[in-house]
Amino acid sequence: MRVTAILLAAGQGTRMKSSLPKVLHPVAGKPMIWHALEAIKQSTTEKPVVVVGHGAEGVTKYLGDSAQTVLQEPQLGTGHAVMQAEPLLRDKTDLIVVCYSDMPLLRGETLQALVETQKNNKGPLSMLTVYAEHPRGFGRVIRNADGTVSAIVEEYVATAEQLQVKELNVGGYCFDANWLWDALHRIPKNHKKGEYYLTDVVELASKDGLAVQATVMDDLEETIGVNTRVHLAECEVAMRRRINHQHMLNGVTMIDPASTYIEIGVKIGADTVIMPNAYLYGGTEIGEGNVIGPNSIIRDSKIGNRCKVLASVMEGAVLEDDVDMGPFARLRKGAHLGNHVHMGNFGEVKDSRLADGVKMGHFSYIGNAQIGANTNIGAGTITCNYDGEKKHATEIGEDVFIGSDTMLVAPIKIGDGARTGAGSVVTKNVAEDTLVVGMPARAIKKLERKAKK
Repeated sequence: MRVTAILLAAGQGTRMKSSLPKVLHPVAGKPMIWHALEAIKQSTTEKPVVVVGHGAEGVTKYLGDSAQTVLQEPQLGTGHAVMQAEPLLRDKTDLIVVCYSDMPLLRGETLQALVETQKNNKGPLSMLTVYAEHPRGFGRVIRNADGTVSAIVEEYVATAEQLQVKELNVGGYCFDANWLWDALHRIPKNHKKGEYYLTDVVELASKDGLAVQATVMDDLEETIGVNTRVHLAECEVAMRRRINHQHMLNGVTMIDPASTYIEIGVKIGADTVIMPNAYLYGGTEIGEGNVIGPNSIIRDSKIGNRCKVLASVMEGAVLEDDVDMGPFARLRKGAHLGNHVHMGNFGEVKDSRLADGVKMGHFSYIGNAQIGANTNIGAGTITCNYDGEKKHATEIGEDVFIGSDTMLVAPIKIGDGARTGAGSVVTKNVAEDTLVVGMPARAIKKLERKAKK
């Protein structure tokens, strides 16, 4: 059976007070419409159709080839919006799921249950409902004696008796496609607003003696729609709770989940501990047995196993196993720290690779550099990689000792086993096993390295 989704995304979203189209506002790092597209995947078989309007160019650009788009212009209500998809879908699908792109918490499992309800329904449509004490402006669901739905009554026209109904219309529907197209053209124009409302098809079906079924949702949070920044914040809190809950079920320890922010798509291995005020963004992947935070920000980075990241920032960086860094360390794009590397407080690394066993002291900057295994970078060391026009590389060999406050003026190479005195300004290549000191640094003597045990 062919099942196609229509996502409604044409609304102006004026209450958001934003130049960004409402459905492109992010929740847990992904636009709201991304969440809607993910939710419909497991219940549909065909490419979805998104009805766009205000901000159509931006929404269409974001969607790319993930969906077909149709323009609703002018915007004359939800029923009119669905009509715009008729030329694309008539006679090309069996069931149509309709939902809103500003409901990012709606789960795929819920929509799957809705589709199954309609597959077993002899009538033309099924809908999602929820019971709630606080209606949040949702329409009331009126049922017949046999349990089928007879009408949806919007709050602003509901009688005092109808306002006492606790069952609410969520805004998710599954239709028999052939019936839907004809029913849409029978919707009466609302005399107050001059629009055509999709909810009126429920009453049309009921008057025709056709059964309208309802799937009652258990999770009230799934029904949160976003019309204001306040609603957006509510969704963020609910989504964060959902994401963190799943990570904890997978073996991750969170000291304070309420103060831990993890975006959709972040991967974390078992027995990793996430401390309070950790922020994990984008495509970050974290292995097993790590301690992250507190107060760390990690974006699009990879962390191996058994690492400790204390109050530090990582952006596009890589840690291998058994690395410890911080507090207040920063890894910028292209930073790669090998196994057992130590990075002290207030250090910064960019576009550089520190091989296994490197020790990097505090207040140091390493940029555009390759540093060999077991080298010590003293406190205050700077790779002077930029001459005002171009970036230049620094190469430091293995078992090197760079004294505190050394300036390494790139391009430059430091050989294996070399040493620099504290405060040296090194402007020329240094041979292996050589001690250099001074400003500019000069060779003092050849060194003898102890044999490794």
